[in-house]
Amino acid sequence: MSYQRLAYDDQDTTVQMHSDCTACASQMGLPEQTISADALGTVPSIEFEDFPREIAKPVITVSEAAAHLAARLHLHLD
Repeated sequence: MSYQRLAYDDQDTTVQMHSDCTACASQMGLPEQTISADALGTVPSIEFEDFPREIAKPVITVSEAAAHLAARLHLHLD
């Protein structure tokens, strides 16, 4: 009888999944990848105080020619 992982089985622990991935990578001969702090650059802030309170909405203008063409096409750009 072979082992079959069912959809409703619980996941392994993160330690077990990490060790499985490490074992697979070592068997495949993949080089260890590291990310340096220089490669990340500056990370944007997620603090609430760093964002503006109100963001102005863009103003969209419709020219007379575009409105006339839309009326002819029944798009009604009012």
